[in-house]
Amino acid sequence: MSNLKTIYKKTDPWLLFCYIALVIIGWVNIYASIHADTAASIFDIGNRAGKQFLWIMVSIAAGAVVLAINSRIYEVVAFWAYLGTALLLFVTIFLGKDINGSHSWLSIGPVSFQPAELSKITTSMMLASMMSQFGFRINTPRNLARTVAIILIPMLLIIAEKETGSALVYLGFVFMLYREGLSGWIIVLAGLFITLFIITLTISPFVSLLSLACIIGLAYGAFAGKTLKTALAVLPCTALLAFLPALTRSGMFQEMQLPAPEYILLGLSSIGIGLAAYRIFRKRDDLAAIMAGTFIAGAILIFSVDFIFNEVLQEHQRKRIEVLLGMEEDPTGIGYNVTQSMIAIGSGGFSGKGFLKGTQTAYGFVPEQSTDFIFCTVGEEWGFLGSTAVIALYVLLICRIISRAEKSTDSFTRIYGYCIACCFFMHFFINIGMTIGIMPVIGIPLPFLSYGGSSLLCFTLMLSVFISLDARYKR
Repeated sequence: MSNLKTIYKKTDPWLLFCYIALVIIGWVNIYASIHADTAASIFDIGNRAGKQFLWIMVSIAAGAVVLAINSRIYEVVAFWAYLGTALLLFVTIFLGKDINGSHSWLSIGPVSFQPAELSKITTSMMLASMMSQFGFRINTPRNLARTVAIILIPMLLIIAEKETGSALVYLGFVFMLYREGLSGWIIVLAGLFITLFIITLTISPFVSLLSLACIIGLAYGAFAGKTLKTALAVLPCTALLAFLPALTRSGMFQEMQLPAPEYILLGLSSIGIGLAAYRIFRKRDDLAAIMAGTFIAGAILIFSVDFIFNEVLQEHQRKRIEVLLGMEEDPTGIGYNVTQSMIAIGSGGFSGKGFLKGTQTAYGFVPEQSTDFIFCTVGEEWGFLGSTAVIALYVLLICRIISRAEKSTDSFTRIYGYCIACCFFMHFFINIGMTIGIMPVIGIPLPFLSYGGSSLLCFTLMLSVFISLDARYKR
């Protein structure tokens, strides 16, 4: 009890304020989203608002227990906690039950929970434990491989559970890695590969491969100090090769049954790979090795897009991406949720329609309005002012976590703080992004606002661990 009092005195008040405010706002808006279906009290456990209130009490109690425990234990148990949740994720693949197309739920009696939510905490702890070791440097091949493996193991297990949305959250750890010394060029490469994926999907593999070859050529020239010479060689070649698809379809070559243009281009690119290999082995050209490796990785991605899109992603996820990228228009089908969500948010105007007065909410036009689309309830009933206030609370929460992490004298606390800041940011960005139509609908909760006991409990535990660590090392 004395430890809890000490922690409470040292607890950052802004973190507590953001937590309490977001939880209350979420609870009230969950009630608003189901109010039209029931005349019951907000405390009635027969409806979602009442159940959420029970989970709020459980989460606060669990958070208090976390604060009462000596925070040194989190470094000690990090590996075993990570291993335990990885095993849970593996078991869920076979024993989990399907809910809304996701095979990621385990049931213990009447309670269902997602191990994927708990895994974000243990992965953050494991990363902090390993990276806080004396002499750890992220840019060494061995350490980078270990770090990537820690992130990929739960991520791939979650994808196997058909919970792609939660798996995307793990990509946010790249920001923490950058803070800890990861080269910024790796983030640039990640952005390049995402762009290539989209170009391949929306235009063609040929355009994507040609763009990659052009970028690699220009980048090599720029880093080698031969920008002008390289540009004069690369750009005309790119312009000529751009006519390759039209040429292969022309009557002149139609009877020759040539392979697809992207395969012809890949064959031509092998000449460049051969020249790079010569420079790598004869002249020890490290830059050529990096550029060749990047091109090969990019080419593998480009020719894997069809498999990833059609075999890895589920049909409803493919449809949502197609609607988002403008490949398909479906305002009454798969795009219905987003359309109605934007109507609800837009109808709120500057100050909103008022509590329990949202028509889109009352008539149930937006599916999953108490879970994934809770933000549109805020937008409709509280308007621009309410939406801005909620966004401001998330920004304050994330910035405050980063600020406290930077001020910590302990590297475990700093790294863990950045990890959970990344998790909160990814949930916040993806969820609000999908409600306003700039992200695909992938089913991801808004922290502390969305209905869901396991989600609220895990986010509370995640924040409580950081508060405990921060109070221990507070300067």
